[in-house]
Amino acid sequence: MSKTMIEVSDVTMRFRMNADRMMSLKEFVTTALQGKLEYQDFTALDHVSFEVKKGETLGLIGRNGAGKSTILKVISGILKPTSGRVVCHGNVVPMLELGSGFDMDLTGRENIFLNGAILGYSEEFLRGKYDEIVDFSELGGFIDAPIRNYSSGMLARLAFSVATVVKPEILIVDEILSVGDAAFQEKSRKRMVELMGGGTTVLFVSHNIQQIRGMCQKALWLEHGRMKMLGSANEVCDAYGG
Repeated sequence: MSKTMIEVSDVTMRFRMNADRMMSLKEFVTTALQGKLEYQDFTALDHVSFEVKKGETLGLIGRNGAGKSTILKVISGILKPTSGRVVCHGNVVPMLELGSGFDMDLTGRENIFLNGAILGYSEEFLRGKYDEIVDFSELGGFIDAPIRNYSSGMLARLAFSVATVVKPEILIVDEILSVGDAAFQEKSRKRMVELMGGGTTVLFVSHNIQQIRGMCQKALWLEHGRMKMLGSANEVCDAYGG
């Protein structure tokens, strides 16, 4: 029987938001000091539970604001849930906010070593993989330019190349395959399929239902932070589309 890689147990995530209209900083401080600030709780995730087995690819679907990115951030350890728990059995490589581990003043070359270190790779390992990363990213001579001069597509290609250079045990992907030109999207898709075939467990958010059908065995449909449906990718996508 396949080993469970991700366990999400009864996870609820609430955010506290200022219920008042937009105020100037002066107004905000005055109101806060008077103890008159009003807050409202927003529930982004409401008692969500599921498991992902080794080598499985789970697609997350739902409209904007359904909680998809929030659950990825909770599983990645970026957010701590209000209640419930998440256990991951393996190293997690999150590809969420692209380039979030980059320094805009450094070159692409320098950022490969910076971002790779953040993901837990040694300098020696990254030196050995450096040519492969640059080749995959197709950045050529731009690798020695500061990344503040990169387009969002170039940044995405570099981030994707660094994150997928090894076969992570758990890969968490938020809409990354929609970035870059059509040829790079296809190359990224093939790299993802390769990772999945190599036993990597993947959590994958996409607004492209055909992508979910083609790349995922299972799908989870979230609506207003609640689980609407969990099952085979085709069944869930059929229900979502209908």
